Amino acid sequence: MATEIIDKPAATDVATTEHTRTGPMYRPDVDIIERPDELTVLADLPGVTADEIDINFENGVLTIHGKVEPRLSDGTYLRQEYGVGDVHRTFNVSKAIDGSAISAEYADGVLTLHLPKVEAVRPHKIAVKAS
Repeated sequence: MATEIIDKPAATDVATTEHTRTGPMYRPDVDIIERPDELTVLADLPGVTADEIDINFENGVLTIHGKVEPRLSDGTYLRQEYGVGDVHRTFNVSKAIDGSAISAEYADGVLTLHLPKVEAVRPHKIAVKAS
């Protein structure tokens, strides 16, 4: 049985949740991998620096937030396709995750979150005794 993690859906690549900040809010792509002892979340956050990433886990809700700064501070863009603004993604996580043991790493524009499962839901091998 899979451990449940539910993405709060958005209609487009731009996040639709309400925020107090002005400007574009983007919804980063993620991969979620289930392993026997944890869920691993890989979130694409290109252009975000590690110190601009906020991760929060509260009441079963995992929130990833980051800020993408402009690439250049001077000059006039003739064409600009790279989105500048905030990235935001929120997930409802089942109680099978140990929120106090969540860890994160960030490298090459990819945030990796490790969400360990509580011991009670991890698979256990049952030893068979010979009589």
